[in-house]
Amino acid sequence: MSVFDLAGRKALVSGGARGLGAGMAAALAKAGAAVMIGDLLADEGRDTAGTLSASGAKVGFTPLDVTDEASWEAAVAATVRELGGFDILVNNAGIEITALVTEIKPADIRKMNDVNIVGTMLGVKHALLAMRPGGSAGNGGAIVNVASVAATIAFPGIAGYSATKSAVDRLTRVAATESGKLGYGVRINCIYPGLVPTAMGMQLAGDVVAAGLFPSVEAAVGGVIGETPLGRLGAVEDMADAVVFLCSDAARFITGAGLPIDGGMGM
Repeated sequence: MSVFDLAGRKALVSGGARGLGAGMAAALAKAGAAVMIGDLLADEGRDTAGTLSASGAKVGFTPLDVTDEASWEAAVAATVRELGGFDILVNNAGIEITALVTEIKPADIRKMNDVNIVGTMLGVKHALLAMRPGGSAGNGGAIVNVASVAATIAFPGIAGYSATKSAVDRLTRVAATESGKLGYGVRINCIYPGLVPTAMGMQLAGDVVAAGLFPSVEAAVGGVIGETPLGRLGAVEDMADAVVFLCSDAARFITGAGLPIDGGMGM
């Protein structure tokens, strides 16, 4: 059996309806895991789950507002009930609101904090409660938090977003330490994705143009590629395969780590 085989594992992917989250859900399912997609986008989430199920995978959908604790409790309970367990969480849900530092709106920072920091923290909390000994699943597992290359570089226009993703990095390391010392049997890592041309990624490119930082979307994308040693944007599959690795037995002695998936941009 391959160390990347996830047969028998049960996963919950937040923000799994589209973009990176949908790609991660697909990669986990392809590796053999049963997957629950959690998202506020109910129609898209059910469509994604249906598409993946049609390929023979066991994939379901549950409503999930990551900023709401009761919603996390319900999503974890649905995962355990419908999949028969829970041992993988991918904390993918996040938002980005572009602004120059001189133009930052407190409400936008609070919104990003609530989704990117509080949402991620609540996911880790309820995954640990379920996965640790005596929990509703109780067999340990793996958590992957989605940070960003923005946590490792100084790219203009995203100070607030960068701050929230830096917080995800620190949260990951503290939670991994607690999990290890308290014998929870749960490994916790994060990834730093580079720019991927999803709807969110291209919105960022348009926003930095609107902020006067680049003359065109093409120039903004070219600027990112120019700072990336591998000379291209990231692909959804690049990020999804890294998640499969960190959730698999190939990463059995890795916890509290941040894995750059950025083509070298953040080194």
